[in-house]
Amino acid sequence: MKRIIYILAALFLFSGCESFLDTESYIKKNTSNFPGTQDDAEQMITGIYASMNDLIATPEQHPFFMYEMSGDDRFGGGSTSNYTAQSLDRLMNPSVSFLQDLWRLRYAGIFRANNAIETMDNVTGWTTPGKREQLLAEAHFLRAFFYFDLVQVFGQAPLVLQIDPQNLPKSPADAIYAQIASDLKQAIALFPATPFPNYGPGHASKWAAEALMGRVYLFYTGFYKKSALPLADGGTVSKQEVVAWLEDCINNSGHALVSDQRNIWPYTNPYTAANYKYATDNKLVWEGDGCKETIFALKFSNTGASGYYNRIVEYFGMRLSGANNFPFIPQGYSNGQVNSKLWDDWTSDPDYAGDYRLRGSICSEVEEIPKYAGDKSKEVEKCRYWAKKYLGVGAYEGNTLILSFAYFYGGLNNRQYGLTSDLILIRMADVYLMHSELTETPTYMNKVRERAKLPPYGSYSLQALKKERRYELCFEASRWNDLRRWGDVQQIVTNQEGIPITNRGVKGTYTFGKFNFMDRYNQTSGGFWKIPEAQVTLSEGVLEQNPGWESAYDFIALPYYSN
Repeated sequence: MKRIIYILAALFLFSGCESFLDTESYIKKNTSNFPGTQDDAEQMITGIYASMNDLIATPEQHPFFMYEMSGDDRFGGGSTSNYTAQSLDRLMNPSVSFLQDLWRLRYAGIFRANNAIETMDNVTGWTTPGKREQLLAEAHFLRAFFYFDLVQVFGQAPLVLQIDPQNLPKSPADAIYAQIASDLKQAIALFPATPFPNYGPGHASKWAAEALMGRVYLFYTGFYKKSALPLADGGTVSKQEVVAWLEDCINNSGHALVSDQRNIWPYTNPYTAANYKYATDNKLVWEGDGCKETIFALKFSNTGASGYYNRIVEYFGMRLSGANNFPFIPQGYSNGQVNSKLWDDWTSDPDYAGDYRLRGSICSEVEEIPKYAGDKSKEVEKCRYWAKKYLGVGAYEGNTLILSFAYFYGGLNNRQYGLTSDLILIRMADVYLMHSELTETPTYMNKVRERAKLPPYGSYSLQALKKERRYELCFEASRWNDLRRWGDVQQIVTNQEGIPITNRGVKGTYTFGKFNFMDRYNQTSGGFWKIPEAQVTLSEGVLEQNPGWESAYDFIALPYYSN
């Protein structure tokens, strides 16, 4: 039976090269005639990538933002109107059918990936050797990536593997992880072993698939207390196989650590750094978006189109920002203020004395921007520390203050649309630390420490590995799921409850509010979120709601709102 496929007009930026799907030529194509050419197939894969960007238009529902808010090293922050960030920090439901966009858009990406996998062999005229295998590998990788988001956020979800309409119940986590592992194993086998940067900016690669397999393996085996990762055909992926793939990535990918971790982050770009004392004092030189350490990232365009500028950076930006807190000029919503406990732990740890990553990762208002007044009428859960890695930065053109450095790269001089820096999803330092954790050896962990100008550990310990991941990867959406897989979620309570904060200019302490956080965590079967109520209703009883999400756990105004 022929199936009509509607391909939405899409734009995706591959490091400066714009790819369009022609809305005249590619409407109402059916599976008997599309894709027919290599160009068709490439545009079909571009459509899958485009669905990744679509979600960034609703940043509070993006897994990156969710994981950052849910861990212990940030507070929800923001203002009294930022219910979502504060709810994510407390396992509460901020609104009716929260996460509807996450659910809808991840399944839209899965549908597009399923379509690509089903119809790739419609192409009869491949003009580039190996292109079919590469595109199929990208489709398998992206389907695995989307399902990993869904299963980490919701715990269980319908497992949809074909494009025919279906009303399916939730599949067990084991079945979803088996499909993720199978897709990644297939992607690893299909991808060419093309080293960075030759495989093409903005694309997934063999190395991204190998690295993601490591992340999936560690979460699944840790959280579910398993010894191997299942495969859909009944086999398993062993620890030894994962280690071999990580070693392949380390040795053959062309990816490597940059010389100084700070050179990854936009505040070191030359247009900003020239007037930023911290950057000039430390002789920092930006290595740019798509640097050799970045294995996979969400990329953005200079058009200002919805979904194609980095709204996560916007939500982390400072309220009432301005020249007094250069270079962090672009205004935002003050979400994700850094917990002072992270600063205190880092500065007091003898294993991290002199670690430049501390001030490279965290902006202390007192030290760097003492004239920043903030917004005392609205800001809550404030510790006066900010996460530098994903703060927007401005620059000067002569005496003129430019709202975003991207202006100098052809972007817009705008506090929102000018936010186009990469959202890094996997980088080589994470691969190094995963290797040490899996092999229980300090070799690659020590390479990360060596770059930070710290002495090596003489032997491996899980406690040392945990600290290294916390500091090296802070504010990169890893902490929440690390705590979950290690069984260390109690650290969230220990590190947040009672911390001194200011709320609308009034001194106070952080509180989880009415509910006991660990009770909430257990009630939700380990921190899994509510399935959008609209999806449960549409399924007519086929899709069951996750436990722990009765109406009693809808957002309740916090005590300091009355200040």
